[in-house]
Amino acid sequence: MSKKTDKLRKEILEKVKELHREEQKEESFELGKDTIPFAARVFDEKEKISLVDSSLDFWLTTGRYAEEFEAEFADFMDQRYCSLVNSGSSANLVALSALTSDKLEDRKLKAGDEVITVAAGFPTTVNPIVQNKLVPVFVDVELGTYNIKVSELEKALSDKTKAIMLAHTLGNPFNLKAVTEFAEEHDLYLIEDCCDAVGTTYDGEMVGTFGDFATVSFYPAHHMTMGEGGAVLTNNPVYKKLAVSFRDWGRDCYCEPGANNTCGRRFSMQFGDLPYGYDHKYVYSHVGYNLKVTDMQAAVGVEQLKKLPDFIEARKENFEKLYKGIKEFEEYLILPESEENSDPSWFAFPLSVRENDKFTKNELVNYLEEHKVMTRQLFAGNLTRQPAYQNVEYRVVGDLANTDYIMNNTFFIGVYPGLDDQKIEYIIQQFSDFFDERT
Repeated sequence: MSKKTDKLRKEILEKVKELHREEQKEESFELGKDTIPFAARVFDEKEKISLVDSSLDFWLTTGRYAEEFEAEFADFMDQRYCSLVNSGSSANLVALSALTSDKLEDRKLKAGDEVITVAAGFPTTVNPIVQNKLVPVFVDVELGTYNIKVSELEKALSDKTKAIMLAHTLGNPFNLKAVTEFAEEHDLYLIEDCCDAVGTTYDGEMVGTFGDFATVSFYPAHHMTMGEGGAVLTNNPVYKKLAVSFRDWGRDCYCEPGANNTCGRRFSMQFGDLPYGYDHKYVYSHVGYNLKVTDMQAAVGVEQLKKLPDFIEARKENFEKLYKGIKEFEEYLILPESEENSDPSWFAFPLSVRENDKFTKNELVNYLEEHKVMTRQLFAGNLTRQPAYQNVEYRVVGDLANTDYIMNNTFFIGVYPGLDDQKIEYIIQQFSDFFDERT
């Protein structure tokens, strides 16, 4: 880079900083008039500078920022390998699809195999099971923790069971001791969906380190953001290579974008029925996809990652403030319960309305929304009752009574780092006002 272009680049980035600071001066928020979201991006000029810097490179696929982020995020999550993808949903698809690879020989997942999961969650934890022609086996969850009822695991087991795929609900980890012991006893794969749980620990260890794969989302609502984006993490070099193959069109080659002949045998190998020496860059060992991120997304992630420890602490603090403020209404509300031996990095604050003759969940939610407090359902409620799954093959353990209860009575509010004390006090006041009116 010449001195002139370097100077111009620095001037551009300085203007980005100046623009951001001017925009910040113009922002305003009025309690009771503007909606308090359950989640939002939290950023400063550094993310914008990094984003513009990467755009000036005009390297439009993965590049230097992606490489930097993958190394640093793997370290943060206590994993050996991190592979960026374009969403948390894609991360789930890549992780499960990797376990269908012929390269795993007798251990590969095949059509008709069963995967234990839950119906009370987000659909893209389950969709990869369906897309790979596997059979989801739905187990009920506990109220309060909203995680799998581990007492039902044995009932879910059959001679077709080959894997477990579960999310840590809203940042609260499922009972990893019970689940990992069950997986080890029956030689099952375990995929931890950590999309809502970055920074959560269980028995002092980072979630994601207990299973064969962990997945993460960087959607704006999550603990940190790239806009869109996700990651697949593992400590197993074989699984990492398989995940990258499924992410990169299904190719056998593992060269980085723009690289050639990393293996040193590009034109001297035999694959399938292809002619000897067929270009390794165009050999496909899996039916894959193109699910990479751009370097511009990764550039935002690099700066967000620096803020992540503070984001996590803010979420924990906001959760505790809400808990203390809402606890007085416990007669009518089931408050969230942390899994034993865990320290959750909360994504949100879930609440279930107890059965009563004073009000319904919908009435409480509508009141909050009318008073500018944003709410969300606990995702799909009960996936088996969603229209998309009416013709999907699955197996249910028991009657999913708690899952149905969640569908009818559970919602959540936010704990994201953008909530200051004034907003949290306002949220608590809306609960107080509602209960004053109704009880």
